[in-house]
Amino acid sequence: MTLRTLVTSGVLVVTVMTASAFAAPSQPPQPASPPAQMPALPDPSTISAAQIQRWFEAFTVLQAQDALQLSEAQYGRFVTRLKALQETRRRQQQTRNKILGDLRRLTNPQTGSQDEAQLAELLKALREDDDRGAAELKRAYEALDEALDVRQRARFRVFEDRMEQQKLELLTRARQNARAARGRDGR
Repeated sequence: MTLRTLVTSGVLVVTVMTASAFAAPSQPPQPASPPAQMPALPDPSTISAAQIQRWFEAFTVLQAQDALQLSEAQYGRFVTRLKALQETRRRQQQTRNKILGDLRRLTNPQTGSQDEAQLAELLKALREDDDRGAAELKRAYEALDEALDVRQRARFRVFEDRMEQQKLELLTRARQNARAARGRDGR
């Protein structure tokens, strides 16, 4: 068994267990403890969206080899470039969220600011960040595409869309479960 197979199996087990925990939150915990080599999973109601995002990104990397039918020679270059694409997306989204949070705070009817110059500055920063992010994503996709043949590029776009849908479903269930857990706890 290769190291990559062991890592793949380990991450897949953690991902499946996490997804299962979200899918069935009302079941009482089983008395059996997890195997010694596997860390205990946190309470599903306390898992953050960022943690789910990271786990899902790792799961995506693992699933891509089969979905794209990558050769061993392609796998290393592809994974490096896919992780760069994921990091670019994450960084751009964090910057965008920060600017939007500032805009939300400043436009709040009760506590917002009347400083139009500050709002204009933030809108300009948002537009520039969107432009910069689009250019960075384009470069990341171009680099990723260099590691793939035409059929694999097409498969990757379809695969990526399917994985995004699954991630959104998982996040939705996690939020619903967190709300339900708060309701049961009386919070």
